[in-house]
Amino acid sequence: MSGAPERVVITGMGAITPSGLSAAALWESVAAGRSAVDVLAGDEFAQLPVRIGGQVRGFDAASVLPRSLARRLSPVQHWALAAADEALAQAGALPGGEAVAGGASATANTQAGALPWDPQRFSVIAATGSGPVDAMQAAQRALTESGPRGVPLTLAIYGAPDAAAALLSHRYGAHGDARAVCATCASSAIGLGEGLRAIRHGYADAVLVVGMEDCLGPVNLASNANMRALAAGYEDDPHAASRPFDAGRTGFAMAQGAAALLLESASAARARGASPLAELAGFGAASDAHHPTAPHPQGRGAAQAMRACLADAGLGPADVDHISAHGTGTPAGDAAEIAALDAVFGQRGRTIPLTAPKSATGHLLGASGAVEAIIAVGSLRTGLIPPTLNLDDPDFPDWDIVTEPRQTTVGTVLSNSFGFGGHNGSVVLRALE
Repeated sequence: MSGAPERVVITGMGAITPSGLSAAALWESVAAGRSAVDVLAGDEFAQLPVRIGGQVRGFDAASVLPRSLARRLSPVQHWALAAADEALAQAGALPGGEAVAGGASATANTQAGALPWDPQRFSVIAATGSGPVDAMQAAQRALTESGPRGVPLTLAIYGAPDAAAALLSHRYGAHGDARAVCATCASSAIGLGEGLRAIRHGYADAVLVVGMEDCLGPVNLASNANMRALAAGYEDDPHAASRPFDAGRTGFAMAQGAAALLLESASAARARGASPLAELAGFGAASDAHHPTAPHPQGRGAAQAMRACLADAGLGPADVDHISAHGTGTPAGDAAEIAALDAVFGQRGRTIPLTAPKSATGHLLGASGAVEAIIAVGSLRTGLIPPTLNLDDPDFPDWDIVTEPRQTTVGTVLSNSFGFGGHNGSVVLRALE
């Protein structure tokens, strides 16, 4: 590659989340400081030690997807396809072009339409920590109750984490690289980074990155509750459960959903007359190599990821206007992130406005990086930093953690995503000049 690397811009976004059924609804809810964490609806949760989380509510797959897909796919795949359709529609790149009311999704398989790029240079990345886990659990029940013939053949087709990437590539006629990225809670941040690199290094003109997760089933909730990773005892006040950086934090509130971002080279977007929303300017990733669940106490891998991200964007600590923290509300995780921020930014870090979106959305695990990238774009475009909820007793009082919506100048946002196993991913988003 010769000359300056290709700039990468975001031209479309979509979301199906507990905070709203579109990217605009997600931003409006988080910016207003509304919590999407609530008591879980469903008899299957009644006997669990933790019965709160962020559920997708009001989404009707049959109204936005072909009947065959609505019937065969898992809810997490429904959300991924709907979010992807919304992102491509906003970018003016949805093959076929027909969208349902609200502009969120196409009404039928759109692969026959015309893409605005060479199909061989359009790639798809599905980012998830677990994929369609409900399909595997349902198949196991069917095997136990009905024997081998009761296991649906669709499990072999749609039961893996990469199935959504294949579905999306077929849906849009994308002939570039189509794959999954799996790195627990850092999955979609790393997916965005992989998309950035693919465009910069000339392998693609456009990359659709979709973060997706549905771990609100009883098995996953029970496992995380047994590990004491979840906030417990908030059934009477679920909105107060997610408490990043608060001295009384006890764990995270698990959530489900999907978020999609369409990345393009600046030249490709310009050539087709697209209107970019923001620039994806840098990416860094690292591993703690420390423990199966606990972060490194000094945030070693997190700091390495942030430094690499800033260097990739050609920025220094003084150039960051706002930090979107991973901030899940686990005692060790929040402390390690603050230690990492201190190592990277020093004393200046305490003056950079910091917010923790998971206080409002809950923790969407592998989808959280994409969700929070959409929120970061909202801050870049409006100058508004959303509040961190439930910060009643700050554990880090010398840091500028935003607790009320704040209007300011936001030119660059560093967004962090860290996960079990020591996975760390950071992205920098920048306002357009």
